[in-house]
Amino acid sequence: MSQESVLMLRKVMETYAPLSDDTWRDIALLCKTRTIAKNTSIYAAGDIPTSFAFVAKGLIRCFTFNESGHEYNKNFFSEGQFPGAMTALLTATPSRLVFETIEESHVVTIDFAGFRRLLFSNSELMAFQIHYLEKNWLLHKDAREIELVQDDATLRYQQFTRDFPALVDRLPLYHIASHLGITPTQLSRIRSKLTTS
Repeated sequence: MSQESVLMLRKVMETYAPLSDDTWRDIALLCKTRTIAKNTSIYAAGDIPTSFAFVAKGLIRCFTFNESGHEYNKNFFSEGQFPGAMTALLTATPSRLVFETIEESHVVTIDFAGFRRLLFSNSELMAFQIHYLEKNWLLHKDAREIELVQDDATLRYQQFTRDFPALVDRLPLYHIASHLGITPTQLSRIRSKLTTS
């Protein structure tokens, strides 16, 4: 799976911007492949991360804890996505987030310091970064924040099923409930009501 994972990384990156063979060779030097067992932390809260990841196969959740110790699922990352504690990476401070596999996962880890050095010297990689951030951070983050404030739980669940149809059957319901900011019991009621209406 290792060579396959790296090739998939290039393919996904090139959906955002074209990469020459020279640029790709420089990126590939920063990459390592890993197979990670289910329910394993790949980046832990309190650690200062040095890499971010690309999911070639599998499913990863990003979560944090509130004051009472309850988990809140911030994001889910499936094939073709890039989990990483970006705030901690950019500030070189301990992460407040946990990244944990929900399924056995094949990932490519990418050295962050090397990626940043290359980013600032390579216009192709800059184009990738701009397009990736616009689509996955700015546009998605705005929509998510508005949903949490303006939409009731039923609307948030319906939007989740529209945005992530492939994840609905892969995720345990309690993980979806946590992501939506409701209890599993509330989610069960919403699903029952939607099924019967």
